[in-house]
Amino acid sequence: WADEKKQSPEAEDSCTIHQRSNHNTMSSAAPTPLTKALIYGGKTGWIGGKMAALLKEKGIEVVLAESRVENRGDVAAELDSVKPSHVLMAAGITGRPNIDWCEDHKPETIRTNVIGTLNLVDLCNERNIHCTVYATGCIFKYDDAHPLGSGIGFTEEDAPNFDESFYSQTKGYMEPMLKCYPNCLILRVRMPISDDLSHRNFITKIVKYERVVNIPNSMTVLYEMLPASLAMFEKGLTGVYNFCNPGVISHNECLDLYTKYIDPTYKYKNFSLEEQAKVLKAGRSNNELDATKLLRDLPEDVKINDIKTAVELCMQRMQKNLTEEFGPLPDSLPKEVRKN
Repeated sequence: WADEKKQSPEAEDSCTIHQRSNHNTMSSAAPTPLTKALIYGGKTGWIGGKMAALLKEKGIEVVLAESRVENRGDVAAELDSVKPSHVLMAAGITGRPNIDWCEDHKPETIRTNVIGTLNLVDLCNERNIHCTVYATGCIFKYDDAHPLGSGIGFTEEDAPNFDESFYSQTKGYMEPMLKCYPNCLILRVRMPISDDLSHRNFITKIVKYERVVNIPNSMTVLYEMLPASLAMFEKGLTGVYNFCNPGVISHNECLDLYTKYIDPTYKYKNFSLEEQAKVLKAGRSNNELDATKLLRDLPEDVKINDIKTAVELCMQRMQKNLTEEFGPLPDSLPKEVRKN
């Protein structure tokens, strides 16, 4: 599919040109005031739940969607009933326990990640409602033009080049289509990190692995980036954004910080990509995303740290949070977050 897109760029180019003509806002008028947010994926989803809490703290009315995005009629009725000023799309199929699940459940993955997402964005566009999609940056891999360690990141204009997992394929299909909608803000989230023990937290995931690869990647520290997303859709921004803290950090650097702040007894081992491939059904994306556009368009009062600083601060918050919840570390750490 990546080769087909390279050979037939007309549709993508027309959407990109249309997007540029809108100057990354829904219209030339002032953005719609943020008064009521309807969140898909807010009831059971990780990022959706965090955004619901964040918006409520800001005094914004929040409605957690009842309809399933693949059911177009139900979504249309809910939009007309709730009448939100903004919609957040944080629902999606990532698989349990990981994206390998999608390899054996392709129709289910398509139903939510493709059909459902398009349903929601299209219906919002018909009603002139701003829709923010928490998407993924796991649609790229290092290549000759963006070598590992070069500091040359993929930009928002680059077409996806990673199709080694079905999950990433569905996301790669979606982005060029979503770019055609003038009401849509598309945020490329990568390897999201939080300061708790959520099973979706990238740090919590890799801590439990017997072995890890050691590759620098762009990542998203939610404590800093989710408030940034609020500022972005409140400003009326649309189009694609690399939604990561600037720079890259490796798996080893993340685990070294975990050892420093959470569990000094923790040990880990590395293995190669070739060895990793033998135990996975699907490939994993490794890349660096360029944060230039994000930093340029963020409101002036919104500041985000480089990824290495952001992860260290995150581990410091995690240390404080876990100590308050469980007691002195590391002996108090729950068994479910220990290495499996």
